[in-house]
Amino acid sequence: MRLLIVEDEKRLAVSLAKGLTAEGFAVDVVHDGLEGLHLAGRGGYDLVVLDIMLPGMNGYRVCAALRAAGHDVPILMLTAKDGEYDEAEGLDTGADDYLTKPFSYVVLVARIRALLRRRGGGSASPVLTAGTLRLDTAARRVHRGEDEVTLTAKEFAVLEQLAVRAGEVVSKADILEHVWDFAYDGDPNIVEVYISTLRRKLGAAAIRTVRGAGYRLEAR
Repeated sequence: MRLLIVEDEKRLAVSLAKGLTAEGFAVDVVHDGLEGLHLAGRGGYDLVVLDIMLPGMNGYRVCAALRAAGHDVPILMLTAKDGEYDEAEGLDTGADDYLTKPFSYVVLVARIRALLRRRGGGSASPVLTAGTLRLDTAARRVHRGEDEVTLTAKEFAVLEQLAVRAGEVVSKADILEHVWDFAYDGDPNIVEVYISTLRRKLGAAAIRTVRGAGYRLEAR
């Protein structure tokens, strides 16, 4: 899943990005409201973490502008303020949730995952299945039949991209976009490295290469 953090407190933004990356998310960070609006408006994000007090354009206006333009990306607003008026204003502009600083990192991650599950289908189960393979996206655990398979955060993120579209071909570009951030300028063949590792752990037949198109998670 790809997240955008719009936060002008650089130390906090870097800390959040580092933690969320370790959780398996691809994270982009900007420190200005106008830049945040520009990036979020281009689409491609699964969720936006949006501070209210921002240079250029405040979070309320960024949120309102995104909703006015028809973007339905989940928005979690952050603010150092508190009080019912601020929360009401944030929600009235189209925010999906609201968190007051200082906040618990564990609570932030829980809110993010809840919003992503809600967007993926209301009260739908957070467990993805493909044949005997089960991914619990809430607990970040993978089972092949009765056996648990230990994956790193990045391996899980790659597998999750395949699992949400099990049986369909997922391109290398799609995986790069959602698992690595937009600033990644390394070798795009890194995807092949992770696919190879997943095959070793899940079985060679679990992921099929569709030449010139991408990869498909097989239901076995």
